Amino acid sequence: MLLVLLISLSGYSQSQFTREIAVHREEYKAEFLKSAKSPLKKKDLQYLRFFEPDSTYRVEATVLRTPDAQPFELPTYDGQKKMYVQYAVLAFQLNGKSIQLSIYRSLQLARLPQYRDYLFLPFKDLTNGRETYGGGRYMDLRLGDIKEGKLILDFNKAYNPYCAYSDGYACPIPPRENHLAVRIPAGEKNYELRRGRPRG
Repeated sequence: MLLVLLISLSGYSQSQFTREIAVHREEYKAEFLKSAKSPLKKKDLQYLRFFEPDSTYRVEATVLRTPDAQPFELPTYDGQKKMYVQYAVLAFQLNGKSIQLSIYRSLQLARLPQYRDYLFLPFKDLTNGRETYGGGRYMDLRLGDIKEGKLILDFNKAYNPYCAYSDGYACPIPPRENHLAVRIPAGEKNYELRRGRPRG
């Protein structure tokens, strides 16, 4: 209740927040129809499920840069490896707990002009394998999201990797440093297949 009040006082109401998340999710669904590599067709989008928008899981994080981090191979669920480098550590409070998560840059994507400012946050939490996909979830960020050493981290925008919908995709496995010992009941849930069983 206090967080909702603070958001309201800052000019960002709960209704605005709910609308923002609704728009984001419609845009997210539309992206599946634009990619030739998409695992989902239009008829499949009805099976996407999400937690109700919850502003508790929209937090301000302090960005702790790690400029000396060395590139490393991040394994994927199909056995490949991709080169990433840690860009920073995000430090924030969530439900009274101090939490840290690492954000990364893909060395492959960084060579493409449209992805030079792209930051990647893969994570696991205690909802995995139950309410959410067992392999973890992702969040996308941009360098421009960082302002004066701070960044708004909204878990309501956490999404499933393509591996949650179909086999054969090179989905990065969240590093152990991003395995959270808390539940994050926000963002995308397990994908409901037509036969009624969740995947993952």
